[in-house]
Amino acid sequence: MTATIEDLLKEDVGVEDVTTNAIVPADHRSGAKIVAKAAGVLAGQGFAKQVFLVLDRDIAYREDRKDGDVLSPGDIVATIEGTTRAILTAERVALNILQRLSGIATLARVFVNAASGTKARILDTRKTTPGMRMMEKYAVTMGGGVNHRRDLTEMALIKENHIAVAGSIGRAVELVRARSGVPIEVEVRTMEELGQALETKVERIMLDNWDTASMRDAVALVAGRVPLEASGNMTVERVKEVAATGVDLISVGALTHSAGALDMSLLHEGVGT
Repeated sequence: MTATIEDLLKEDVGVEDVTTNAIVPADHRSGAKIVAKAAGVLAGQGFAKQVFLVLDRDIAYREDRKDGDVLSPGDIVATIEGTTRAILTAERVALNILQRLSGIATLARVFVNAASGTKARILDTRKTTPGMRMMEKYAVTMGGGVNHRRDLTEMALIKENHIAVAGSIGRAVELVRARSGVPIEVEVRTMEELGQALETKVERIMLDNWDTASMRDAVALVAGRVPLEASGNMTVERVKEVAATGVDLISVGALTHSAGALDMSLLHEGVGT
């Protein structure tokens, strides 16, 4: 399930914003600016803008900085003009989205930089906030990362338990191919399993929780015949080592499950009538 902007607003507002609606006249207009309070990579402008537009379809939301830009403290992210009720009521949801997505983009950029100078690309995973996967995976790309499968339909990933039920890697691959034409990735734990996966000619092989030396051996054995993805408890320091082995992809669950928020605030100004 994907949360819509309306869903996020409903969660936050409930029936109505009783404070704002009691104090601010319906026709009152004003302006505001969203300002960065920390350094990082911006992501989520389009989603934040939509939050305000849901409450005031005529609101003006100017993107002073673009997604993917590097922010410094004090940078103006966006300038908003419209009904004051819409600005005040949308504020928290819009900031939550911007701060969350920018935090993810910022962390993704750190991991991408750690792998610079190698061919390895940084992948996200499905370890995302329920309902916000589409937004969070977008944020990863703004940090320079690459999206893994968005859902279980897009790609088959044959893992240890699947292999155990099927009886072998070869049989598991046969069963998936008989049912669907999607790309197939196989998770392997040993060099023997790697050899078995190579025989099936799948589209990708995952080296799950392999040590660095074994990854180098795997890269040498595969010799570019199929993309290799390294996975398992990746830190920035570990990514540097793993990228140097010659693997093609490194999946990092921390991009979405451990990213902090990039601090921002909304400052009201130009109070109108």
